[in-house]
Order: sequence, then C-alpha cells, then structure tokens
Amino acid sequence: MITKTPKLNRRSFVIGSAAVGAGLALGLKIPFGASIVRAQDGSPEVTAWVVIRPDDTVVIRIARSEMGQGTLTGLAQLVAEELECDWSKVKTEYPTPGQSVKRKRAWGDFSTGGSRGIRDSHQYVREGGATARIMLIQAAANAWNVPTSECNAANSVITHKPSGRKTTYGKVAEAAAKLTPPEKPALKDPTEWKLIGKPVKRLDTMDKLTGAQVYGFDMKLPGMLNAAIKDCPVFGGKIKSYEAAKVTGMPGVRHVVQVGDSGVAVVADTWWQAKTALDALPIVWDEGENAKVSSASIAAMLKEGLDADQAFVANQNGDVKAAIAGSAKKIEAVYAYPFQNHAPMEPMNATAKYTPDRCEVWVPTQNGEAAFAATLAASGLPADKCEVYKIHLGGGFGRRGAFHDYVTQAVLIAKQMPGTPVKLLWTREEDMLHGRYHPVMQCKLVGAFDSSNNLTGLHMRLSGQSILTDVRPEALQNGKDPLVFQGLNPSGDFGIGYTVPNLLIDHAMRNTHVPPGFWRGVNINQNAIFLECFMDEMAQAAGQDPLEFRRKLMSKHPKHLAVLNAVADRAGWGKPAPQGVYRGLAQMMSFGSYVAACAEISVKDGDKVKIHRIVAATDCGYAVNPAQIERQIAGSFVYGLSGLFMEECTVKDGHIEQTNFNNYDSMRIAQMPKVESIIMPSGGFWGGVGEPTICVAAPAVLNAFFAATGKRIRTVPLKNHGITLV
Repeated sequence: MITKTPKLNRRSFVIGSAAVGAGLALGLKIPFGASIVRAQDGSPEVTAWVVIRPDDTVVIRIARSEMGQGTLTGLAQLVAEELECDWSKVKTEYPTPGQSVKRKRAWGDFSTGGSRGIRDSHQYVREGGATARIMLIQAAANAWNVPTSECNAANSVITHKPSGRKTTYGKVAEAAAKLTPPEKPALKDPTEWKLIGKPVKRLDTMDKLTGAQVYGFDMKLPGMLNAAIKDCPVFGGKIKSYEAAKVTGMPGVRHVVQVGDSGVAVVADTWWQAKTALDALPIVWDEGENAKVSSASIAAMLKEGLDADQAFVANQNGDVKAAIAGSAKKIEAVYAYPFQNHAPMEPMNATAKYTPDRCEVWVPTQNGEAAFAATLAASGLPADKCEVYKIHLGGGFGRRGAFHDYVTQAVLIAKQMPGTPVKLLWTREEDMLHGRYHPVMQCKLVGAFDSSNNLTGLHMRLSGQSILTDVRPEALQNGKDPLVFQGLNPSGDFGIGYTVPNLLIDHAMRNTHVPPGFWRGVNINQNAIFLECFMDEMAQAAGQDPLEFRRKLMSKHPKHLAVLNAVADRAGWGKPAPQGVYRGLAQMMSFGSYVAACAEISVKDGDKVKIHRIVAATDCGYAVNPAQIERQIAGSFVYGLSGLFMEECTVKDGHIEQTNFNNYDSMRIAQMPKVESIIMPSGGFWGGVGEPTICVAAPAVLNAFFAATGKRIRTVPLKNHGITLV
C-alpha cells in the first residue's frame, strides 16, 4: 500500500481515470486555489465522492472493487442515501490509485476483501454524500438569499419550503462546488433511511447481461501485443535454460523474454500464437530442494505439530490440562483441511504500457493501491509517472487482493518493449499451478466431561500454515498469526460463541513452500468444521441433542444464539423431518456478523448426498441491500459446498497436481440446494456479508451426514471418501 504522498507544484495537472466499461477515458482536473475540481466532461465535483452533471446525472465514485459481490451498488446506496439524490440517475466510476496518491487518499482504502467493502467505509462514504447535500442546499439558499434552514432536498430537487421555489442539483452544482465543505456533517439516524435497507436493483447488471461489461480478459489497446507465460512449476525454483530460437520463427511471435529468475514469456500478435509457441518452447527448470516435497511429507509435518510443546495461544481460560486429567470422560478427534485454489473464472491478467517516462497498467484487482505499488516497484518509476486503471473482476475470492505477481510480470515484460502495450494472460494451467492457496491445516480436539455429562474442558490444537508469515510478517503478534484463530477468539469480529469453564485454543505454526493466501472466508472455513463438527461429537458423547448441547454453552452469547435459534425454528428442529431427510446445525461469528445454518440432506446407498435445503441466518448489524445479501449467502454456499465435496490441491514432486477444472471440480446448478435466508439485522454494528456464511455450510452438511449414516467424516473433500453430491 502506498502511503507516501509525492510533492506537487502549483500548476494544474490532469489525473487519468478509466471508465473502461463504457470505453471512455475520464479524468479530473485538479486546480490549486479556489477553482472548481472538474471531471473531464466539465461537470463539477461537489465532493471527492460526487460529480453532478447539468442533466442531474449523479456520478458516485467507488474506491472498492466490484467482482460480482454487489459492493458497487451497496456503496452507491450509502452515498445516495445521504445525498438525497434521484437513484434512477445514479452512475458510478472508479477513481484511480494515482489520483488517490495525489489527493492524499481522498477515497480512503481501495482494498476489497475480508468482507470489508461496506463495513469499513460506510462512515466516510456516507459523510461524502451528506457533505455534498449540505453544499448543494447552501448553494440554492445563497441564490435565493434565504436561510438554509428553510430548504430541504429530496430526489435531487431542492425546495424552499416557505415559497415553494424549487431547483435541481444539476443547476446549482457549479455554485456548490465553490463552497467550503462542512467539517463534520451530521448523518441520518437509521430510522430515517429510505434507500439503505431496500433491495434495489444492481447498477452493473445490464452491462453484464448485454455483454457490454469489459473485463481485463477483454482489454484491447491500439498496437497491443499479447503474452503468455510459464513460471517454474515448483515454488522457489528457477529457470536453468530455454531455447528461444526454437520458436522465434513461429507465426506471430515477436519476442521471447525472461521474466525475473523463474519465468519466461512469449509475446506475439495474438494470445493463441503466444501460447502455442510457449508450449513448444524447450525450458529446463532448476526446481531445487522443494521438488522433494509431497502432500504426504506436509501432512507428516503438521501431524507432528498436533502434540508439539511449543504453540501460540489465542484463547485460554481456566486449566484445561487439569480439567482433562480429572474428567469422568473425554473424547478426542483429529480433523484436517487441504490446500484449495481460488480458481476464478477469469485467469490472472494485466495489460501494461511502459516508457521511460510513464507506466500504465489496466488490471482487474481487488486492491488498486496494491496493484499501483506493484507497478511502481516493477517499473522503477516514481508515483507521479505511474497509473493503474481498475477493471471489473471476473472473480477474485482473495487471489487478486494482496497478490499482484501478474501485474509485476506484465510490467517486466512491457519494459522489454517500451512504448508497446502488452496484455499478459495466464492459461488456466498457470493459474492453477501458481495460486495463493487456502492454507493447509490439521486440528486435534479433546473434550472433557464430568460425571453429569457437562462439558468441563476443551482443547483445540491447530497445526498448519500462517498466511501472515508469508504475506504480512509485520502483522504477526510476537510471532503469532492472529488470523489463524478466526471464529475462535475470546471476542471481536471472530469471537467464539461458547463459554467453556476450561478452554485452550493454540496453534503450532508449520509453514510449507506452497504459498498461502486469503481464500474466500480464509481460516474461518476450517475452524468452523473443526469446532462445529466436534460440538456434535461432544453432544453425542454426552447423550444430548446437538441444539440443546450448544444452547447450554451460549447463555453469554445472545447474538450467536439468536441466529442459531432462528435456523432451528425455521427448519423445524425437534420436529420430524420428511422421510429419509436428516438435519445438521452449525453457527459461527465471522467478519463481524453472526451466522448459522441448518442443512437438510438425504443419502442414497451410503455415499450419494442430496442437499435439499439449507436455512441460513445472518445478523450483519445493518443490512444495506437485503436482496444482495440473499445472493451473497447463496453464492457463498456454492463456494463452500464445492470445497467440501470436490476441491483439493495436492502436492507431488514439489508442485501442485491439479491443473484445470477436469481435476479441480465445482458443483453444478442441479446440485445446488434450496437456500432460505433469514436476514435479521439487530443494528448497532456493521458486519460483513460476502464471506461469513460460507463457513457454516460445510459443518452443517457434515453433521447432517452423520445423522443420516452414523459416519463421522473428519477430512475433506468428501470425494476422497467416495462420497458424491447429487
């Protein structure tokens, strides 16, 4: 992330912005002094968030990235609510990271991940809308020579209440842009909201429906060449040699270039020509010691960590060792979770144009500032000579957030042919072999009971990777990775939902050469399986109903309990299910929201699972767009259930074995269960939406599978047990 702001002189300059979806390059002319900041079409900027055109069109700037989750519409709703504008005339555009640097990060954080798009920016984007409304009303009041207290605004129309005079935002925007913004604009009380909380239609649907939406994959520039790349398949390996002369005479081939010390790219007139030549290019790799690593050796390393003396403690109360030693009964189980790939439909890509005085990159990214930082580092140019134009993503799921290796590669290739735009597009195979994978993890759980079958102690020992050690080591806390414990913390956005008299949750860090990353839901996914499936195991050991067993531990966790009760009530827990149908429960706190699920399944021949229904409850505090929340819940279940049944990345000879969707599958529409969403915002906080519910799908189904078959599955994916989703 770029935090250093370059010094600027006092002349005007133009900041480039790209509304690529419309095929139009926009810009902002930023003057010094009292002049108006204008969009390139001449329309005045009322605040950094709002541009108003003479025809009353309102352009709302969105710093976060849209990748199908609906952030673009939700953030626009927040601004428009306070702006009191005509929603039918709202459009959006992305500011660029270069503009942000020059304007001292006027749009705040560009990062889109961790379900933070709305929950981390709702305050300042609403203030941006409120500020613009106040300035527009002030401009109208000045023109009428009346107090602002006599004026109000609604639907982009300002009314002077005593006289009935009216004007529109478009007519006063020019004057409003000259005013000094208020320092701390008052925001509406939630009871006054008219647009927030409404299931308005998404702003980006029509372009996607008609094919007008441009993704990075579609990018075209005049004179552009296309590049395909191969990097050493073993992480940490290097290029030993390659024979460029073997392919330089192939159709369309322009260049064969080395990229860093581990990659080689072919640049050609078309991408297929580049790929065909790359496939024919003889390359010898120096794979190094990591070529000896396998899934079995990694699993053995993690298994050792389950009983290691050293571990980082995240949640502890009482004396769990004494509780286990003095228990009337104890149970123990070991669970495991694999590497998984993000596998977005759009493989990694970026288009770069480099000259010694300017470097520009067009890229689908979850974090424009991180892509900008990668551009600066790879180009070697200062911030005022670089720009990144953000494009809608064909899927991200965390892969395009903290990791911009593909941007670095595109710039390094473009540097070797100055002045020529080059689009780098990874093959699906390259995308699968060079991901940032969901971390591998094992967990040993021990539960202790007294003679009355009350739970007296619980020890959870995690053993596996740390994402922060690889990605942000400065964020470690005395060596501990706090992200490992999502859903298991004493409090906070990932607080555990149970009170146990004696509790110990710790982590034996065991890192591998396979790079971990933030995979949708991150560590909450495996932690939910570990904890919630073991909750069912402990309930069975205690001879108690799984719901009632949980309720006894949740009296001090009312919001966790509320969502759990909601799904149980809706599903009819405690009442007979249809013949052959079995139920399973799970609940967690994830990304600041409280979530729960009840799955209803049937099993044929002991291994063919049909998921009939999942009832899901979410308390995200405030619900900006309920319709979009429902879609996110259903979408998260597609991701979570695909991971449960089908998805696993295995390691052989140091490299990932899965190379395409033929061996890294995803569930089909016909396999998708009915999803009943219960949105129950309790107010007072802002929780996430895109990721939280993914974590409860898998344990709810696993618990239902046990209810149906009596078999407890502790490792995933289920395909390894011969279990299929039908």
